[in-house]
Amino acid sequence: MKTIQILALLLFMSVTWTLPAQSKQTKKTKEVTFAVNMHCHSCQLRIEKNVSWEKGIKDLTVNLEKKTVTIIYDPEKTTEEKLQKAIEKLDFTCELTGDD
Repeated sequence: MKTIQILALLLFMSVTWTLPAQSKQTKKTKEVTFAVNMHCHSCQLRIEKNVSWEKGIKDLTVNLEKKTVTIIYDPEKTTEEKLQKAIEKLDFTCELTGDD
């Protein structure tokens, strides 16, 4: 009888520990694309190096040919406006595109 109680307790604990991990995986993210006035590979690297460390960013793609920066981010940690300011802080002009 005691063995069954211990097994039931272990099963309960393992289920309760995995539930929070599963809820974190289903967090909602948003995607935003900015048109940026970059013109060379150095510009691309500067954006990738500096903007990727902003709070809430999950993924960042810089397309030099199209002159766009696409960011996947956590809307609970940052906003489109803050991301735009982060790019503009690097001396680029930046505007939101309608490609979302």
